[in-house]
This record gives sequence, structure tokens and C-alpha cells, in this order.
Amino acid sequence: MESSYGRNLEEFQTGEKIIHEPAKTITESDNNLFCLLTMNHHPLHIDKNYAEGTEFGRQVVVGTLVFSLAVGLSVRDISGKAIANLDYEKVQHIAPVFIGDTIRAESEILNVRRSRSKPDRGIVQVKTSAYNQKDQLVLTFIRSVLIPVRMSSE
Repeated sequence: MESSYGRNLEEFQTGEKIIHEPAKTITESDNNLFCLLTMNHHPLHIDKNYAEGTEFGRQVVVGTLVFSLAVGLSVRDISGKAIANLDYEKVQHIAPVFIGDTIRAESEILNVRRSRSKPDRGIVQVKTSAYNQKDQLVLTFIRSVLIPVRMSSE
């Protein structure tokens, strides 16, 4: 039975655009737990009274949660069969994300190339963009993923 989770190298095309589903609404519990797990105790993220006195007027979801969520939303379509994530670059936080925002992600395949040293794999470079429920761009990043080549017995 063929798994629909992830892709082999041959299934990626440069220029391809992928919409990742489902989206995820960030709850206060999500934000608080992530802050606790990562030891990010900045009051902008965990203290409602403090956050109300800032230019944002409310708590801002910690940026690394938004980044992690965007990566996670793309796993099924991008790195589900990955050997490894090789790097992340140009992570840009474009706009704040607030508790209750629903985040969705889209990716564009920037480059696909076979490995020169190991013919059973290749590298996919992908740009992922995250949007809130108002279709406002909130985050972008580029990553390179090591993906296996389809084996001839598949």
C-alpha cells in the first residue's frame, strides 16, 4: 500500500506551489505550553496585563511557535519522507500573530536536484509562507530537505 505521507524526489517540480491543509488555530494553551517548553518567559507572550500595555494591545504568540507550526503544516507534503532537514534560512516574521489566529501555510518548490555523491537521494529547496485567517502574510522561510529517490521496487 502506497503511503500518501510525503514524497520522493521525483515527485517535486521546481516552481510547483503547494497549499498545506489543514490550518491550525493557535490557542492560549498552545502559546503558554510552547513558552514553558522553550523557556521563553517574555511577558509579551505570557502576561495578558503586560501585553495590553504594549503597542500590540494584547498577547503576541511567540514567533518560534509560528515558525514551528508552519514547518509542521508542511511536513505531509514536503518532508514526510525526508532523510533530514539540512538547513533553514531567511526566517522572516512579517506580522504579529495573536491568540485565536488561524495559521495556514503554502510552499513553493524553488529547486530540486539529485545528490552528486549519493544517487539514492536529492535536495529540495522550498520556500514556505504562513498566513493568518485574514490572508495576511505573517512568516516566510526557506529550507533545504534531503529527500530519497523512489526505489525501483516501489
